Order: sequence, then C-alpha cells, then structure tokens
Amino acid sequence: MDLSVMFFGADDASTVGHATKYDDILAITRAADRLGFTAVWTPERHFQQVGQVFPNPALLSAALAVATERIHVRAGSLVLPLHHPLRVAEDWAVVDNLSRGRAGISVATGWHSKDFVLAPDAFEDRRERALRDIGLLRRLWAGETVEFTDGTGERVAVASQPRPYSAALPLWTTTSGSPQTWEAAGRLRTNILGATIGQTREDLAGKIRLYRDAYAQAPEQAGAPSRGIVTLMAHTYVGVTDEEARRRAGGPLKEYLKSYVAQTATNKAPAKTGGESAGRAAGGAAGRAAGDAAGALTGGQLDTLAEFAFQRYLSWGSLLGSAETCRKSLADLADLGCDEVACFVDFGLGAEEVLAGLERLAELREDL
Repeated sequence: MDLSVMFFGADDASTVGHATKYDDILAITRAADRLGFTAVWTPERHFQQVGQVFPNPALLSAALAVATERIHVRAGSLVLPLHHPLRVAEDWAVVDNLSRGRAGISVATGWHSKDFVLAPDAFEDRRERALRDIGLLRRLWAGETVEFTDGTGERVAVASQPRPYSAALPLWTTTSGSPQTWEAAGRLRTNILGATIGQTREDLAGKIRLYRDAYAQAPEQAGAPSRGIVTLMAHTYVGVTDEEARRRAGGPLKEYLKSYVAQTATNKAPAKTGGESAGRAAGGAAGRAAGDAAGALTGGQLDTLAEFAFQRYLSWGSLLGSAETCRKSLADLADLGCDEVACFVDFGLGAEEVLAGLERLAELREDL
C-alpha cells in the first residue's frame, strides 16, 4: 500500500499570515519527499475558511514540484467545471515538466454554490460537465488537435501547449460517497479518490467492488492503466501512544469539523444534485449529519456533533493513534481493497506536530 500526504487546512491563517502557511506546506512536503511518501495532494477551494490557502492546485503544485525530487504532486481535487479543459491541460503540462513526470489530477464536480461565481453557467450541470470533460482532457494531453469556438464565434482547431513530460496524465475521480460516482469512475477507467469517513466498512467494501467490476468491464481508455487505483483519505496523526495522539488531535480536529459544518450552511446547492469534492469527503460524517440544518445549529449542538464525529473517527477509518494502532488500521484498509491512503494531516495541528507524526508514520511503510 502507498502512503501519501493530503492538505485541506481549515485554520484561520490571518493570525500568522498566509505566507507562513505556505512555508509550512513546503516544509511538510519536503519531509514527505525525504521520508518516501508517494504523493502530496493539494485541493481547490474558494472563498471559505476551509482550505483558504488553496485556490489553485496547479500553482501550488508547480512550487512543490521544484522544491522536491521524487514525490508525486497531485490535485486533490480540481473542480473541472470551473475551468476550460484547455487551460487545465496547459497548466498541468507545466507542472508535469517541472516535476519531470510527477503530476496527477483528481477531478471533482464541485459542490459549493459560492465557488461557481467563477463559472455560474456551469453550476446546474456540473456533474455532467466534469465526467464529459475527462475524455477531452485525455485527448488534449495526448496532443490531439480539438475544435473550439474562438473570440469571433468561429470554430478553430487548437492543440494544447506546452507538451507534457508524460505521455498520459494520471487521473482520479473524487467521490464523497455516491455509488453512482464510484461506478462512473470505473466506466471511465480513472482512479478514484474517496474517504473512509462517513460510511461503514461494509458500505465502502461494496463501493470498491462496484468500482472494480465497472472498471474491468469498461473498454480501454487512452492513457488509462489496466487496473485502477483506489485512494482513500483518512485523518492522520501518529502519536507516541493512543492517548497522546487522541489528546493532541482531538481539539484541532473537532474545531476543523465545526468549521466544515459552518460552510455547509452557506451552500445553496440542493442535496440531491450529488456534487462532490475533496471538501465533502474530508468533512465526512459531521458535514452530512448536519445537512440542511447546519445554519440552525447552536454552539452546543455543533460541539456535540463534532464530538460524535470524532468518536466515530476513532472507532474506524482514521489513522489517529499509536504506531501499532495505525498499523492495524492500514492493514484493515489494505484488506478492504485500498491501494493508497492519502493522509489528511493539516486539520489544525501545528507544523512541528505534523512533521513528528509523519516521521512515526514513515516507519510503518516497511510493513505495508
């Protein structure tokens, strides 16, 4: 099993400055590179406290690419309906060249209505746009000439430049839990980026089987691997003991969950649309438990909800505990059919605590 590092911070950077947050991200990524982690994932978020330093994963990934030597740099996730596919191909070709072939993207449909001030016409059919444009993105990456409408209304044929370093772009589809998205990812032969949180082990096992069956039955896709990668996000802090890990992680994680629930109250997207992103997956049980009533919750109710979610995280699906506890959790995820765990580390812990936890986690890699 591969281990990666995922960022999706919720803390208010105004107290220390956003420049310091970027320094922390660089330091943690360099450490992950040195320690042998597979990849670093950075999200796309707009106009919220949650993920406030991550408006453009391509821009940040370019910086991480030149600051590292071997670790893969990936968008987890890129909200494809907010972008023209040509621009995505151009931007990530730059990252791919700077990293000498270490770029990758997880495509998300988007879920928060406020994000779509950047592309208001793309909101209603965002799921269809995202799934449709995956094929187009593959064609552009491969160097095909594709017709688009130019500034005069004429159809013109263009090819994306610069040419990428890699022949194929590794693609994931992000899901917050919808079985339809797991199946769609299999049909498209993309990898899949999900989360342990917010679903039972049995539910997740069923979705992985659904994905594997759909992938096996799907026709070959240009640039797609013969077998898809199942990557699962998990809140991570490896402590010296279970008690120490939970004591250090408990307060920051519960504050993170409350911040996440608060942003759901400002989302005008109807729940039935099923838009998905790394944010929803990372928020997990707390966000879904709050639902449409998030805006009406009192402070005490938010505390109760966050405590409930935290206790659920401890019972299954997180990497919060001692090395031995986390070793057992990783073995369980491997048995479930998980190929890679994206370790979600920046939920409020200090950079030094994150780095210490990664050092202990890296020691477990030899057993995987």
